[in-house]
Amino acid sequence: MNLLQEKLSKYDLLRQAQKAKAEGIYPYFRPIESDQDTEVIINGKKVLMFGSNAYLGLTNHPKVKEAAIEATKKYGTGCAGSRFLNGTLDLHIQLEKRLAEFIGKDDAIIYSTGFQVNLGVVSCLTGRDDYILWDELDHASIIAGHRLSFSEKLKYKHNDMESLEKQLQNCKADKIKLIVTDGVFSMEGDIANLPEIVRLAKKYNANVMVDEAHGIGVLGKQGRGTCDHFGVTDDVDLIMGTFSKSFASIGGFIASSEVVINYLRHYSRSYIFSASSTPAATAAASAALDIMINEPERMEHLWKLTHYALEGFRSMGCEIGKTQTPIIPLFIRDNDTTFLIVKELFDCGIFVNPVVAPGVPSNDTLIRFSLMATHSFEQLDFALDAIKRIFTKYNLLNK
Repeated sequence: MNLLQEKLSKYDLLRQAQKAKAEGIYPYFRPIESDQDTEVIINGKKVLMFGSNAYLGLTNHPKVKEAAIEATKKYGTGCAGSRFLNGTLDLHIQLEKRLAEFIGKDDAIIYSTGFQVNLGVVSCLTGRDDYILWDELDHASIIAGHRLSFSEKLKYKHNDMESLEKQLQNCKADKIKLIVTDGVFSMEGDIANLPEIVRLAKKYNANVMVDEAHGIGVLGKQGRGTCDHFGVTDDVDLIMGTFSKSFASIGGFIASSEVVINYLRHYSRSYIFSASSTPAATAAASAALDIMINEPERMEHLWKLTHYALEGFRSMGCEIGKTQTPIIPLFIRDNDTTFLIVKELFDCGIFVNPVVAPGVPSNDTLIRFSLMATHSFEQLDFALDAIKRIFTKYNLLNK
């Protein structure tokens, strides 16, 4: 074993992974042998999927699949270059115009992944004497982005507006201050206090960027997201979205003013130096946008399921934090117990995602239970019953 291998083998996370594998409770990289639907097949076994981010359930929608197939027939499998050079298709430009109109901004650009959006935008917008203010529970892509920036980074407590204001007071008045927050927080399921963030931004002459990865398709008119939900779209400078959730594809975008988007086209490194989104992914996202706009009953059913599930978990005594969305955290607060419960739920026919340290503090470990518009109430009842039975066994219900 060389020095690099020896060093890496000593990391706690790898040791925990090896321990979980030895005990038969390792819950990651489970190979799915079917489409991403409410029911999937793993190792030949059918299980209910309550771990997906496809909130509108569009990953196997006939129109989305057909759009991807037709785009591949016409344009091939890839663009063989970056958007900056030879990788721009008319498909990209058409979708960017549609997204800008949908979100309510002047313009938009598409990146190859949602992670690349936050990495490339947050890292290049502000300068050495400027400030980036970020919620302590922001997505890892936002954190990765501001780590690449030369600006001063100021963290504020999760959704704590008093903490945010104190940090704004620490900033020089004549410097750029960029507040970056998730709209819907991806593990906790709670919603950013955007009205108050906007108020503070105006008070301290700051700018606001909102990551709508988990808000689009879930909140707002026709699924336009958290900013639309609160009516603050015009007051938010940059709105980010991803295609890997409600858009049933892969990729991401940022929507903003013409000036900001033009700057990003020429300075955002993860945009300029990454291969562009494939024809299939771009066309699939565009078809998903059509469905999002024209089939509001999907989002309506998603919210009926969400209210039903939230009431069910609360009535049985599950600790679910402050979630208000189809993302429901079931707090367990112990790594090993979390792994055990995920395994037992899988054996019962339910797929859920464990979230453990170091991804979260060890006393905040949880199971992430998420809903899709294509779930039925019968499927949800089956999951609620199984969770109640297993959580009772581990004495995790507060009655």
